Amino acid sequence: MAFSHISVLLDESIRSLNIRPDGVYVDGTAGGGGHSAAILSQLTTGRLYCIDQDPEAIAAVSARFGDDPRCTIIEGNFGDMAALLQGRAVPAVDGVLLDIGVSSHQLDDGARGFSYHEDAPLDMRMSMSGMTAEELVNTAALSELTRILSVYGEEKYAYPISKGIVAARQERPVTTTLQLASIVRENVPQRVRRDGHPARKTFQALRIAVNRELDMLEKGLCAAFELLSPCGRLAVISFHSLEDRVVKHFYLEKAQGCTCPKDFPVCVCGNTPKARIITRKPIVPTQQELESNPRARSAKLRVCEKL
Repeated sequence: MAFSHISVLLDESIRSLNIRPDGVYVDGTAGGGGHSAAILSQLTTGRLYCIDQDPEAIAAVSARFGDDPRCTIIEGNFGDMAALLQGRAVPAVDGVLLDIGVSSHQLDDGARGFSYHEDAPLDMRMSMSGMTAEELVNTAALSELTRILSVYGEEKYAYPISKGIVAARQERPVTTTLQLASIVRENVPQRVRRDGHPARKTFQALRIAVNRELDMLEKGLCAAFELLSPCGRLAVISFHSLEDRVVKHFYLEKAQGCTCPKDFPVCVCGNTPKARIITRKPIVPTQQELESNPRARSAKLRVCEKL
């Protein structure tokens, strides 16, 4: 299927980058190229580096921008941004945009295994390589499954769901999305089954674990900030509280000045702010955007500027 994805907070994120026509920018999660196209529309002699770990996304942006001399397309994870760009002799950039999480295309393509609405192999790999969700579900210990669902899914019923998975896989391997969704449904209270889909948090947790999303987010934030030139901006769109918390704390840490106790007469730590937070409160979608794209409902944009 064609790679389709509606870019969330498109205008807000592009404005937040404060783009210069001759600047150097990175779209670390290129997807279908919506944000990339908007950045390119503001460049003259500048350059854009499009990064994505999904081969299908790379194919989509290659078809869209492959002939544009201002654009370089790179297959890889934005967490490895430093190595990916330094290997191409890019010492610094003027802005980085990260649109975190699963794309509409990945959700809509049932064969990728991200959705609990369609029966498909239990995959969930954004890069289409490495450990699958099927392997994780069938090999992880009960304690590890419980930790994953509790921490990454903030799932209240992590233990009974994990216990149900372990019991089910002793009968036969858990190999499909609907098989897993059914196990979740059978191991939560009746009232939970009426409140949205009971497998949503489990699928989120497994997806995050399979793709090491939070680890790569922390790594990517550090790499992006180090690559920024003075006055360069880092804009990050997150879609759930775990991601947003990581971004928020990273910005606060970079914006923090002296850490000496308040009763010290003079500063001895020598710490100075390294960033200015542009968005004291996250930017969220307008009602108009939500009406056209309900999946944007949980999106939050945070922006900081390197000093």
